[in-house]
Amino acid sequence: MNKIQEIGKFFTPGVAPETSIFIFLMNLILAAILSYWIGRVYIKHGTALSNRSAFAQNFILITLTTMLVISIVKSSLALSLGLIGALSIVRFRAAIKEPQELSYLFLAIAVGLGMGASQQIITIIAIAAIIGILRARAYFESGDGVINNWDPDLYLTVSTSDVENLSLESVSTIVGDICSRTHLKRADIANDSLEMLFLVEINKKEDPCNIEVALRAKDKNVKISFLESK
Repeated sequence: MNKIQEIGKFFTPGVAPETSIFIFLMNLILAAILSYWIGRVYIKHGTALSNRSAFAQNFILITLTTMLVISIVKSSLALSLGLIGALSIVRFRAAIKEPQELSYLFLAIAVGLGMGASQQIITIIAIAAIIGILRARAYFESGDGVINNWDPDLYLTVSTSDVENLSLESVSTIVGDICSRTHLKRADIANDSLEMLFLVEINKKEDPCNIEVALRAKDKNVKISFLESK
């Protein structure tokens, strides 16, 4: 009989107990600080080609929204089931182009879940450990023992079908001679096509035009794309 009563209580919609305003505000502040910290780490150490600064601005909103939802539904089965029904109706669309973006979004959501469940210590320790691992990886992957803080001015994409006149070496030479600093991020090579992605740093505003002129002198049909990294 006792087991039946316990099962009945579990499925009986209950009213969530009143949450301490002080605890809620403390969790809110901690969640905002942690999500801001995650955003700074993403901007500094992320490798996504999208605008990292603009994307990182979503972390605080996502974290605080997740925390609010969990704080409301954590003590009520009825509200939890209602949340599942609402999410089945409202579908969110986001242009996630790289897995790294999704990973940081999950990290921001995890902070909201932890703070919404009032697991402050575990959440802070876990986020500090994860960020520490990310910074350590960036430290050792830099190659010279210094974290790579270079923030390029532009992303340059060059696509050509004339691989005889515009080879991998010639494109790299042209871009390297004009720009003060370059880094080849990706190169896709086929028999009759070549596509290269550079991170470049320019000294003069005329440098993009000079790159176009130099490349079109080799191949007038070359496709060139400049994307501001800031």
